[in-house]
Amino acid sequence: MKTLKNIGRTIAALFRSLFKLIDRYIITPITKFILFLGEKTGKKTGSFERWLTRKNTLIILSLVIALGCYFIVDSKAILLVDSSAEVLYDQKVEATYNREAYVVEGLPETVDVTMIGGTQELYLAKQLASGTVKVDLSNYKEGTHKVSLKYDSTINSVNYKLDPSTVTVIIYPKSSKTVTAEVDILNKSALDSKLSIDNVTIDQDQIIIKGAEHTLEKVSTVKALVDIKNIINPKAGVTTLSDVKLVAYDDTGNVVDVEMVPNKVTATVSIVSPSKEVPVKIIPKGEVSFGKAISSMTSSVSKVIVYGDEDVLDELQYIPIEIDVNGLSENKTFDVKLSKPQGVRSISESSASVTISLGTEVVKEIDDVYIETINLNSNYKASALGENSSKITVIVKGTREVIDAIDAANIKAVVDLSEYGEGDHEVDIIVSGDELKATYTPKTTKIKIRITSK
Repeated sequence: MKTLKNIGRTIAALFRSLFKLIDRYIITPITKFILFLGEKTGKKTGSFERWLTRKNTLIILSLVIALGCYFIVDSKAILLVDSSAEVLYDQKVEATYNREAYVVEGLPETVDVTMIGGTQELYLAKQLASGTVKVDLSNYKEGTHKVSLKYDSTINSVNYKLDPSTVTVIIYPKSSKTVTAEVDILNKSALDSKLSIDNVTIDQDQIIIKGAEHTLEKVSTVKALVDIKNIINPKAGVTTLSDVKLVAYDDTGNVVDVEMVPNKVTATVSIVSPSKEVPVKIIPKGEVSFGKAISSMTSSVSKVIVYGDEDVLDELQYIPIEIDVNGLSENKTFDVKLSKPQGVRSISESSASVTISLGTEVVKEIDDVYIETINLNSNYKASALGENSSKITVIVKGTREVIDAIDAANIKAVVDLSEYGEGDHEVDIIVSGDELKATYTPKTTKIKIRITSK
């Protein structure tokens, strides 16, 4: 109940305050104005004055005036509320000038346009927007100029504001020079791994670049960007790509904005699929258990077809399969993945099964294996010191069937002289053999070598 009484008192106080305001600022001024008119007009207005000075008349007049004021203010408020803004972003800037003779710098590509007006006008202006901001530079010569941008207004009742509305531009005389375009191939990885690019040519490599002199000086190279992704269903053969984009770069790889004639070229792309069939080669790593030796090594895959650049394939003799046999004491089959050598893009088989069979180890000594020198500087010559020091005996271990087929011709002994200069040196002997199922150890592990100048 107390809450309701408090609310009632608050409302009553509000109405009393409102009545006092009306009495002070409307009724009292009107009354004084009527009395002033009565004094000026004399007794002729007595009855009219008495009617005007009645309390009911004053209240009615005050109400009419208050209502009039309300409608005037309300109509203005509606106009204010109805006024709003719309922003047209990234409106293209079009400049008018002699493009054959001049280059303009400092002109933005786009600006934002803010439209202010009534809701209906803004809707119509947005629908009819031209999307173009114009600037006329046809009467300007070389130098620095501050110019105004103008938007083609479609509705006169809408206010258009540009950001920016003025810009500072620099006008330069246009220069030109001729450069040789290079080819840059993009997205090579989009090709099938069995394919490769053999050659790319463009129909025109002499390109005229135009622009301000200081801009042309920045151009280090012009490249025709041949994108392999633009080739539909690429395969071996010759493909033509039209409208290949030309781009100018400075010496740090940044793009330089210049005009180019032509600005696009046609590229002819030659695609090939070089391949070669090579054997797989099983290479055991480590030593099998004591008293054992490898009697045979077989693979489920004996040959594979490899794909790559021709120069890589020319050097490739086999695909290595390395098997860790360290500590192996019984026959075992290994499932291995075939690794692609450097420069090989694709291989016909991805995996193989390799079986290693063991037998009893026997030992054999092979005499008169000649020692060769490798990696000696071309300005030097080397000779062995001591009698019969140019050949050694090699200890060969393997199964009987394996080592019986090995002789000195199957073994290679070398000394690596890449780190040695003139003088006498004691150098390690390295031995290896064609038969990978056997192991090779030099009976003499070092040799004395004298290196002299030629």
